[in-house]
Amino acid sequence: MQIDYYLATISPFTYLAGTEPAEIAAKYGATLNYKPLDIIGLFARTGGTPPKDRHESRREYRLQEMRRTAAARDMPINLQPAHWPTNPAPSSYALIAAAADGTGDVAALLAGLTRACWAEERDIADDAVIADCLAAAGFDRELASRGMMAGAEQYARNLEDAVAAGAFGAPFFIVGEERFWGVDRLGQLDAHLAATA
Repeated sequence: MQIDYYLATISPFTYLAGTEPAEIAAKYGATLNYKPLDIIGLFARTGGTPPKDRHESRREYRLQEMRRTAAARDMPINLQPAHWPTNPAPSSYALIAAAADGTGDVAALLAGLTRACWAEERDIADDAVIADCLAAAGFDRELASRGMMAGAEQYARNLEDAVAAGAFGAPFFIVGEERFWGVDRLGQLDAHLAATA
C-alpha cells in the first residue's frame, strides 16, 4: 500500500501529526511518500484562504483548535511563533532531499523541522536550523544544499500532484481513492489501512 502525504513544513497541524503518520504506515507495511508543498499556493488553487486573510472568527477558532489538539496530543505549541510565517521552501527542499537519500529518519526530520517552528522559536528558513534538524535525524548536515535544484523541481511537482489528486490542505493523506484531511483524521486513516491490509 502507498500513502501520499501532502504536508507543509510551516503548518501547525503537520507539526501536531508528529511521527504518527510514519508509525501508522509502518504498522501496515505501507509506503509513506512525503510530499511537501507550498500550502499558500495550494489554497490559491483549491479555494482556500491563507490564515491572515480569514475572518476573525475563523482565525480565533484555528488558534483554539491548535491549543486543544496540542493538549490532547501532549505536545508543546506556541500559538504565535516568532518565525511564522516564514519561507517553507528551504525546509521542504531538505525534506525532499532526505527522502531521496534514505540514510536517516525522514519522520524524525519532519517532526524536528515543524517542532523548531512551532515549539522552539527557530526559523526553519535558516540554513543552520535546517542543518541542525538534518543532523538530529541522522542525515548529513549539508544534504539540503546538495539537493536544492532537484528539491525545487519536486516541490513544484508536489503542488501540481496535490491539486490533481484532490488535496486542499495539510496534512492530507491519500490512499488510492480515499482522502483524509487533518491530524484529526489519522484514526480514520489507520482504520482504512487495517480494513484493506
